[in-house]
Amino acid sequence: MDEFVNSRIESAAPLLAAFDAVATEGLLTRAAEVLGVPQSSVSRRVRALEKILGCALLQPAGRGVALTTSGRELYERTHLVIGELDDALAAVRADADPEKGLVRFGFPLTLGPGAVGSLLAGFHDYAPRIRVHLVQAHGEALAEMIRDGRLDVAVVIPPPDDLDATVLGSQRLLLHVPSNHPFAGRSQIDIAELPDEPFVASPPRFQLRSLLDAWCREEGFSPRVPFEINEIETIRALVRAGLGIALLPIAETVDTGVVAVPLSGSRTRDIALVTGRRRPTAATERFHTYVTEHLSFPS
Repeated sequence: MDEFVNSRIESAAPLLAAFDAVATEGLLTRAAEVLGVPQSSVSRRVRALEKILGCALLQPAGRGVALTTSGRELYERTHLVIGELDDALAAVRADADPEKGLVRFGFPLTLGPGAVGSLLAGFHDYAPRIRVHLVQAHGEALAEMIRDGRLDVAVVIPPPDDLDATVLGSQRLLLHVPSNHPFAGRSQIDIAELPDEPFVASPPRFQLRSLLDAWCREEGFSPRVPFEINEIETIRALVRAGLGIALLPIAETVDTGVVAVPLSGSRTRDIALVTGRRRPTAATERFHTYVTEHLSFPS
């Protein structure tokens, strides 16, 4: 009886892995990319699992797929187990050869490519056989990818309370105005002076926008935001075009059409290197150590 049960578990493992990938990604094509197998193999494995269980696990939903009631129950019961198995296998492989491996690294939209490029160039010289997969997104999205295991390590601004974080420093936020704006020649501006100014800002789910809204609310007004976009360089371009002012960190390169003016008070936010609760691979530990030693910001 034990031999029969073990054989069924062994044969079901790749089927569950395929189902978990599809359920997580919502697309067969993306699941196939994650698993590194043809899409047809993913489809066959999911159908085989449905045949074993005697019920449908997935159903069409637009261009992708969605979980059935049975599929949702199976996913909720097995997703963490699949993740733990992946971690165990990855750790064993990495420990066998710590010079190789893959690190999935995320960084925020407000961290420019110059700092990240220099960091990665130095790390590649230090550990040339470790591959680094990059993801750039806003802070909460990066934190969520750390939580569910899609990222190994990420620079997050500000660090979330529920994840392990190493503070690297702080990021100063300044008011960015067109070079011909009356505020361009000022040495400092108080937020209380800005109720009539149009802002170019990120959407409300972004932390930069949350800070803008909160700081303006403290002064008794809500910012007027005629233009919203999540791409930082586009925000700078719209400011340069005279369509508004913006709350942003200082740019890595000089933009003669935009002037950054300090704001009164403490207008900074912490920058941290964040990891999840799962055991890191040797490659991830090497990358984490390198980043903490080579990426810093003035506090």
